[in-house]
Amino acid sequence: MSMRPRPLPEVDVQTAVVARAAFRKPTLAMRVRDELGEVFTDEAFVDAFGVRGRPGISPGQLAMVTVLQFAENLTDRQAADAVRGRIDWKYCLGLVLTDPGFDFSVLSQFRTRLVTHDLQGVAFQTLLDRLVEQGLVKARGRLRTDATYVMAAVRDLNRLEMVGETLRAALEALTVAAPRWAAEHVDAAMVRRYGARIDEWRLPKDQPGRRKLAAQVGTDGYQLLAAVFDGQAPPWLGEISAVEVLRQVWIQQYVRGEAGREVIWRDADIDGEPAGQNQDHLPV
Repeated sequence: MSMRPRPLPEVDVQTAVVARAAFRKPTLAMRVRDELGEVFTDEAFVDAFGVRGRPGISPGQLAMVTVLQFAENLTDRQAADAVRGRIDWKYCLGLVLTDPGFDFSVLSQFRTRLVTHDLQGVAFQTLLDRLVEQGLVKARGRLRTDATYVMAAVRDLNRLEMVGETLRAALEALTVAAPRWAAEHVDAAMVRRYGARIDEWRLPKDQPGRRKLAAQVGTDGYQLLAAVFDGQAPPWLGEISAVEVLRQVWIQQYVRGEAGREVIWRDADIDGEPAGQNQDHLPV
C-alpha cells in the first residue's frame, strides 16, 4: 500500500443533508468532524506508507476510523461495515453516500504499519489527544486513553471475534457433517450460544469483561475438541478442516493452568509464543 498525500475531503453536500435529517442530535462521529475538522494531514504517515505505487486508502481517514472504532467498541469487521453503511461515519470521513468502503483487513494492516514505524505515539496520538481534550473520547474507568491502549483494546476485540468465529465454524461444520454425533455429544447450550455470528454480539467494553468472555470461549473450545478426540468419536471428525483450524487457533490463543483446569487467554509477553506454530491467525 502506498500513499498520495491529500487533504481530508470536505463533507459531501448530499451526505450532509441526509445525515442532518437522520440525526437531529449529531452523533459522536458527526461531532468529531464538526468540532475538529482535519486534525492532521496524510503527510504525517509518509514514513509508513511511502508515496510510490498504486495509491491506497488515506491513512488520515484510517486513523479516524480506528478512533471511532475504539469509541464504539467495534471489531475491524464491524468498523468496516460502519464505513460502508453508516451515514454519520461517511459524514465524518468526507465520503459520498455511495462510497463502497474497504475490506476490514485494511485496518489491521494500518495498525501494523503504525507499530512497525513507531507512529502510533506520534501522528495517531495527535488525533487522540484532540478528541480527549474536546471530551469526545473518554478513558473507560481508570484506564488511560492513549494510542497504545486504544490499539490494544481494538486488537483484543478482534481476537475475541476470531476465536468466537473459529469455534462457531467448527460447531457448524460438525453439525452438518455428523448431525447425530453432534446432537449426542455437543452441549445444546453451546450450540445456542454460538448460533449468531460474533460480529452480531455486543462485546464487553472493559478488559476484565473481554478476558472473561475469552476464557468462556476457550473453555467451550477445549470441551468441543475433547469430545472430538476422546477416542470413541469417529476419527474423521478430527480431519474436518474447521476442526483442525480450531485446534491450531486454540494452541495459538490459549494456555492451560498448571492443573490443566484453568483456561487462560494467551499473553505473548507472559506466556510466550507457541513454538513452531503458524501465526497467521493472530490479529494485530
